[in-house]
Amino acid sequence: MSTDDILLDAEDRMDKALQVLRASLAGIRTGRANPGLVDSLRVDAYGASTPIKQLASIGAPEPTQIVIRPYDAGTIKDIEKAIISSGLGFNPQSDGRLIRINIPPLSTEMRRKLVARVKELAEEAKVAIRNVRRDANKAADQAEKDKSLSEDERDSAKEQIQELTKDYENKVTEMAKLRENEVMEN
Repeated sequence: MSTDDILLDAEDRMDKALQVLRASLAGIRTGRANPGLVDSLRVDAYGASTPIKQLASIGAPEPTQIVIRPYDAGTIKDIEKAIISSGLGFNPQSDGRLIRINIPPLSTEMRRKLVARVKELAEEAKVAIRNVRRDANKAADQAEKDKSLSEDERDSAKEQIQELTKDYENKVTEMAKLRENEVMEN
């Protein structure tokens, strides 16, 4: 395996860790309504657990309200049930055609809990990135044992892997800081 292959694989996997973090942070509530708050919900409809995005369109026409428009009116009760049982603390209101969720303002205590969750998610992403670094370093060591890399090339590859790791950890920190600020602003 060449240095470029090792670096490309590491970068690809670190990018995936960043995408997972981005998706997780989208589900964290700020003071504003955001369709990402309910995107990850799964609804028991048609005898199977289905992602809500496949059953309805989700929008936020106002800063304090999420509107869910089911493609099939028959799934409204199932969607309501999923929202209530999700533990998100939302109280859906249905008029038979669509579901409205009014987003209450966040208390200071709740904001602190959400910031702690953001920090947890960021740390999980950093751990994932460090695991990728460990795997890439092992691949570089193995390539040197297999005589496809010289000792100097291996050392150079490890330095590049470390730089890549630092870059991605900084991106994680920036994303987390941004989300923390969004959560804490009134």
